[in-house]
Amino acid sequence: MTPQENYHDWLRDAHAMEKQAESMLKAMSGRIDNYPDLRAKIEQHLTETESQIKRLEDIIDRNGISRSLLKDATSKMAAMGQAVGGMFMSDEIVKGAISSYVFEQFEIACYTSLICAAEKAGDVASVQTLKDILAEEQNMADWARDHLPDVTEQFLLRDAAEGVEAKK
Repeated sequence: MTPQENYHDWLRDAHAMEKQAESMLKAMSGRIDNYPDLRAKIEQHLTETESQIKRLEDIIDRNGISRSLLKDATSKMAAMGQAVGGMFMSDEIVKGAISSYVFEQFEIACYTSLICAAEKAGDVASVQTLKDILAEEQNMADWARDHLPDVTEQFLLRDAAEGVEAKK
């Protein structure tokens, strides 16, 4: 494959990844009851993710790339399975916070590679957009890492208290 073909394929992957993130963030946000700071940050990042999807679609359209509905559908199914699976864990909020951090690191790696691919494929018009998305993902990952101890502590306190729901 040429650098351009790889770049186009990776753009489709990034679009599918963001669609998966959108599904996961919606599911997580809808289930958080007792952790308002986490819920607010998830909702903020959901808004960013929706914007990222639009910006990726603009890049994809500008490059004349067909979108892969199959990849998007598969990603959404995976996100739904993850959300449903989390519903049955007694420590759902902690596992969700950890998973969110891990997923952000995956996105950071993908965008880091995608920026290099855009440069090699000659799509200089998209590089800054991809760097902007990367910065948003890095900010979310930093927030998730920095707040994981707080979410964990809140969970532990709630879980130890009689008659208090801790999991979400």
